[in-house]
Amino acid sequence: MSTVNAEVKKNPNENAISLIRRFTKRVQGSGVIPRVRSIRYNQRKPNHSRMKKDALVVLGMRKEYELLDKLGKLPEKKVRGQKGKK
Repeated sequence: MSTVNAEVKKNPNENAISLIRRFTKRVQGSGVIPRVRSIRYNQRKPNHSRMKKDALVVLGMRKEYELLDKLGKLPEKKVRGQKGKK
């Protein structure tokens, strides 16, 4: 992937606002913003062995949770929206 640098130099009779405007137009024309936005949240797909390992971890945690539930060692679940009785 090649990098494109949008570079502008201040002209002698140019104010800061027009320099910023010219820089913004140069950046838009180079296509840097859409390319960065398109790759912003992309992640590599995990390989097969990594997915298998993660699945085994989840299965192990689920098995442990079910065992604790069966033995009655889990804390009681709180019901949302209910306050203690008076």
